[in-house]
Amino acid sequence: MKVYETKFIRNIALLGHGGAGKTTLSEAMLYTAGMTTRLGKINAGTTVSDFDPEEIKRKFSIRTSLVPVEWKDYKLNILDTPGYFDFAGGVKEALSVADSALIVMRASSGVEVGTEKAWEYAQEADIPTMMFITEMDAENVDIEAILTECKEKFGMSIAPVQVPWYEKGKFVGYVHVLKMLGRRFDGTKVVTCPIPDELQSKIAPIRTMILEAVAETDEVLMEKYFAEEEITLDEIMDAFKKGVIEKQIVPVLCGSAVNSTGISVLMDTMISLFPSPDEGNKSSATHSQTDERLEITCGENQKASLFVFKTIVDPFIGKFSLFKVKTGTVSSDETLLNNRTGEMEKLSHLYVLMGKEQKEVGKLYAGDIGAVAKLKSPKTSDTLSDKAFPIVYDRIEFPKPYVKMAIFPVGKGDEEKMSSSLNKIMAEDCTFYIEYDKETHETVIYGVGQQQLDIIVSMLKAKFKVDVYLQNPTTRYRETIKGKINIRGKHKKQSGGHGQYGDVVMEFLPSGDLEMPYVFEEKVFGGAVPKQYFPAVEKGLEECINRGVLAGYPVVGLKAVLLDGSYHPVDSSEMAFKMATTIAFKEGLVKAQPTILEPIARVEITTPEEYTGDIMGDMKKRRGRMIGMELKGGKQVISAEVPMAELYTYATDVRSMTQGRGDIDYYFERYEEAPLDVQQKVIAARKEMA
Repeated sequence: MKVYETKFIRNIALLGHGGAGKTTLSEAMLYTAGMTTRLGKINAGTTVSDFDPEEIKRKFSIRTSLVPVEWKDYKLNILDTPGYFDFAGGVKEALSVADSALIVMRASSGVEVGTEKAWEYAQEADIPTMMFITEMDAENVDIEAILTECKEKFGMSIAPVQVPWYEKGKFVGYVHVLKMLGRRFDGTKVVTCPIPDELQSKIAPIRTMILEAVAETDEVLMEKYFAEEEITLDEIMDAFKKGVIEKQIVPVLCGSAVNSTGISVLMDTMISLFPSPDEGNKSSATHSQTDERLEITCGENQKASLFVFKTIVDPFIGKFSLFKVKTGTVSSDETLLNNRTGEMEKLSHLYVLMGKEQKEVGKLYAGDIGAVAKLKSPKTSDTLSDKAFPIVYDRIEFPKPYVKMAIFPVGKGDEEKMSSSLNKIMAEDCTFYIEYDKETHETVIYGVGQQQLDIIVSMLKAKFKVDVYLQNPTTRYRETIKGKINIRGKHKKQSGGHGQYGDVVMEFLPSGDLEMPYVFEEKVFGGAVPKQYFPAVEKGLEECINRGVLAGYPVVGLKAVLLDGSYHPVDSSEMAFKMATTIAFKEGLVKAQPTILEPIARVEITTPEEYTGDIMGDMKKRRGRMIGMELKGGKQVISAEVPMAELYTYATDVRSMTQGRGDIDYYFERYEEAPLDVQQKVIAARKEMA
C-alpha cells in the first residue's frame, strides 16, 4: 500500500445504531474506490471488516475494524465500530485516534437510540461530525422529518448539503445545495445536470439556512449576508469547512450504501470538509519524567511517538498492536521506548490492516494508523516514543463492566486452558476482565453486557476449544449474632501418656462493627487460664470466624470475651485451648441469635425521565430502597440501595428497560441483615451445595 503524508490522511470513525449500515457503507467505499472487485455482503459473511467468525455467525460487528480506503490521492482510514452497546469499548478505541466522525442513519428508521449514543460519543470526543443517511432508495422516505428530528435532538448545527431527488418514487439523484448543482446517478457514477424545477421550493429554505450558518463563521461574510451581497462558492466552501472543523456545522449527506449511490460524493466531501490529523484536535499527554501536562500537535517534523489504541489476539492472524502515529514518522526496524514498561521495543515490520488482511509498509507518517506484531509486552493505551521524547498520552477511558458471572469449564482439568484463553481475550477487550475469588473459589468474569459474555463463551469454544458454562457468582454473605451468651467450651481427652485438657468460659456478643470480623478481650481473674494460653484462645477464634454456624459464611461483628476457665498443669496445651475455644464458638453462636448479612450496594441509575417509573418499579422487585432523585444534564439520576445479589445482570436489564438510554454505576456500601425468607434460601442453597 502507498505511504501517505499527513495532509493526505483522514481518520474517520463510523458511528451509529446497530444494524444502521456502517459495515455496508465501508464495503461500498472500498468497492467505489476500486479496492475490491465485488461488494461484500453481511448476510453472506463476505465483508472486509466483519471477519471474525463470531461476527460472520451473528451478522453484526463486535469489534472495531480498520478499513483504509485510497481515494483520489488521499487515504481515508475508516474505523468501522460496533453499534451494539455491549461493545462500546470498540467505539472508545476508535474515537481515541479518529479526527472526525461519520454518524450513519437508515432512511427507513431515522434517529434511533444508537444514533443518539453516537452523537454523545462524538460530542464527548470533541471532533468534527458529519451524518450520512443511507437506504435513500427505500419506500416512503421522509427526509424532512428525519432532518427535523435531528435538529430537535442535536441542535441547529445540523446542515443538510443535499436535497434528494426522486422520480416516480425512485431515488435518482440530489441537488448539491452548497454548489447549487443537480447531480444524477448513472450506475456508480454521478453526472451533473440542471436542477429540477419541482425541487426549487425545497432548496430555497435549506440554502438560506446554510448561508446563515456560513455567515456566522466569519464577520466579513456576516456583513455580506446582511447587505444581501453575493457570497462566492469559494467563500462558502472555505467558511463551511471552518464551521465543520470548529464543530459549529454538522453536514448531512444522503445515498445508498447497498447500491453504492452517493458514495463517491460522500468520500469527496469527507476529504474536503474533514480535517487532516495536523488540523485536528491536540492530544493531551504527560511528560513521563517531569509529570508536566502537555498538548501535543500532530506533525511530521517532530520526534516519533505513537499510541496503541487496540490489541488483536487471534489464533488465525496472530497478535497485533494497532497504533496511530501521533508525531514524527515511524519506520520498519525502528526502536522506540514503551513508557509504561521502560523497555525498548523494536518495530520489526509495519503493517496496514484491511480487516484481517495485512499489507506491509516501510514507513508511516504522523496521523496514519498502522499495526505491528511481536512486541514484547504491548497493551492497549500504551505510548511508544523516541527515547529523547518521553511522553505518555492519556489512556482510553473504557466503560466500566458491571455484569458479572462465574465461569466453569465443562471438562475436568480444563481450568488452566480456560484461564489462559480468558487472558488472551482480556488482552484484546479492555471492557472485559477476570478475577479469581479466593473466598468462593470461583473464576468470575466481568463485561459491559450479557451479550458480550455470551459471545466470549462462544469464542472460547470455537477459537480456543474450551467448553464452559456460566452461572451467577456466589454472593459473599456474612454471618453475625444479635444476642449475648455465656458458654463453656471444654476439650478433654485421655489416650495414654499426656492427655489434652483445655477449658474456657467465653462471652459472645455483637461488637457493633460489621467491618471487623471480631474483637477479642480477656477478663480472667485469679489465673484460671494462664496468660500463655490467651494467644491460643484468640487463634482458635480466628480460625472459627471463617465459617459461621448457619451457612458456613465468614462471621463479622463479633465480640468474644474470655471470662474464665481451668487448666491442667500437665495435660493443658495451646492446641487443647484452641479446641476448647472452637467448641465454645460452635455451641455459643447457635444460641446467640445468629443471622445472615447480605452485601448492599449503592446504585446510581442515569436515565431519561420517561423511564423513571419502570426503573423504580423494577427496583421494588429487587428489594431496593430509593434514596433520592436529581436532574442532571436533562436526565434523571436515581440513587438507591440494592442487595448485591440482585445486581449481577442489572446493567443489561437497565439498558433493556430504557431502550439503551440508561446507564448504571454501583459500589459496595455495607452489610445488613437479610430478610428471613432470603436467609432460609441461602441456608438451603448451602446445604444443597454441601
